[in-house]
Amino acid sequence: MRATPRSSSGGVGLKAAAIVLAAGRSSRMAPHNKLLEPIDGMPIVRRVAAAALASGARPVVVVTGFEAPRVAEALRDLRATIVHNAAYAEGMSTSLRTGLVALPADSDGALILLGDMPEVEGQVLGALMTVFAATGRRAICVPARNGRRGNPVLWGAAYFAEMMTISGDIGAKQLMARHQEHVTEVAVGSDGIFADVDTPSDLARIETRTGSNP
Repeated sequence: MRATPRSSSGGVGLKAAAIVLAAGRSSRMAPHNKLLEPIDGMPIVRRVAAAALASGARPVVVVTGFEAPRVAEALRDLRATIVHNAAYAEGMSTSLRTGLVALPADSDGALILLGDMPEVEGQVLGALMTVFAATGRRAICVPARNGRRGNPVLWGAAYFAEMMTISGDIGAKQLMARHQEHVTEVAVGSDGIFADVDTPSDLARIETRTGSNP
């Protein structure tokens, strides 16, 4: 199913939270922590958390792991809830579970954001929330551009229990294949839904595109 939102604001009465996964070891960026690398003077993880806050999602939960004190410092003064995943070395699924446990019981859904995607925009997240408000707790709302799906994904609360059973260094992508009939593609106008930072060359491309850190 495809949907084009009429508005970029969240739906009235929608209890959508956001989980920012920010626990990874940045092994391909060593000795640097990619989440702390600046884009336009702002650490990547702070840009992601700020976009989540701008979308209207509440609460915004940031899951830390590797170098947790430094990541928490980068988020200082933001109205985000920081939770630590002591088992972060066991993979992304442990951070997903940590984030889900931290959500209020009345959350109708949650945006799952990767902490290394600095070009994700609050208006894109708001578009996902608008479509979710019209489709309900069983919806899986995925941003798409030119026929290609990206991140983040807004998951209805109907899938939280199933997401808690995932193990290993994977996210919830496998569940999407299992529940294709509930997936709604939300057309967006930004390539930021594809751009993550894993390596120094990834960072350099984003810096060139944004004109930051010349």
